[in-house]
Parts: sequence; structure tokens; C-alpha cells
Amino acid sequence: MSAGRWIAAVTTALVTLTACGVPAQEEAHPVTLPRRPLNVGATSAAAPPAGEVALVLCLIHDNRLTQTVRRVDAPPDPQRHLDQLVTGPTASEQAQGLSTALATTALTVRIPAGETTAAVEVNEAGEGAARSDEVLAYGQIVCTLTSRADIAAVAFLRGGQPLQVPRGDGTLASGPLRAADYRTLIGPA
Repeated sequence: MSAGRWIAAVTTALVTLTACGVPAQEEAHPVTLPRRPLNVGATSAAAPPAGEVALVLCLIHDNRLTQTVRRVDAPPDPQRHLDQLVTGPTASEQAQGLSTALATTALTVRIPAGETTAAVEVNEAGEGAARSDEVLAYGQIVCTLTSRADIAAVAFLRGGQPLQVPRGDGTLASGPLRAADYRTLIGPA
């Protein structure tokens, strides 16, 4: 082997050994991985431990939408997922300052076969039930349901008819909504 090739081989070996830039450590340490932001589509990720499924719910923290993840034994259907959202935060989540704008709200969700747009039926509001946090309530529903791989958008109905609901910017929409429609309300995780 010529001197030039030998120097090139040694240099390549040294660069390869030091290239990753991660120093050696004596003991293991926890690593916090970033979560997928609310305003991007679902991506494939490492599977949770066997028997556990990540259930993403969008709750409210300081008047902003924020994701929280609960671990459940099996993936819920869309109605059960929505029911978990309407139930509101657990005691532990409340202790973290999380709340909901959906208390006592009755919702029904269906997804027509072969579709990726969920139809959410919003029951008639009771007398005096007007809310100042209505945009957050709709944002919670949209951001929670679109966190699922099988739902890309959410349309709202009342009595089977399209319902105009507020987007994050306050404008009304009667068509399908996505998490991006509420990006101005999505807070840091």
C-alpha cells in the first residue's frame, strides 16, 4: 500500500470514529423526544410499548390549545376518543393547569365509509348556554380528532345541516376544518 493510500485510510478511519460528535458517557440518561406539532399531519412514529396506545387530546392551558397524551390499552374508535375529550382533564392534568371548554357538551361523531372527514353532530345548546370560549371548544374537537391517522378534517353539523363554527382567527366556516385552522390558538407544549 502506498503512503498516500495509507494516510487516506487512516484519515478516513479517524473521521469516521469522531464524525458523529456525540461524546461517550459513563451511564445512561433519559432523552426527551419532541412531540409532533398540532398543525402537521400524522406521521409514522415508533410504536408505543405493547399493550399501550397514545391517545392525544387537545385541552386548554392559559387560553391556548395544547396537546396532552394519555396511555390507553387499545385504540379507541372516534366516538370514544371524543368522549374522552368531553370528559375533560384528569386530576393530574388539572394539576398541570389544563382545562376544557367542552364541559357538559353532547357530541356525536361519524365517519362515512372510505372518508377521512369526520362529521360531528353538535346538539342544540340550552337556554343561556352562549359561551365566550366557543372558538377554543371547536378547536379542541378539531385538533383532537385530526390527531388520529384516520381523520384529516372535521365538519360540524346541527340537525344534519352544516353548522358555521369559528376558526382560530374568528371567521366562520361551514366546511371541513383542520388543526391548521386553529394555529393561532395553539400554544407551546
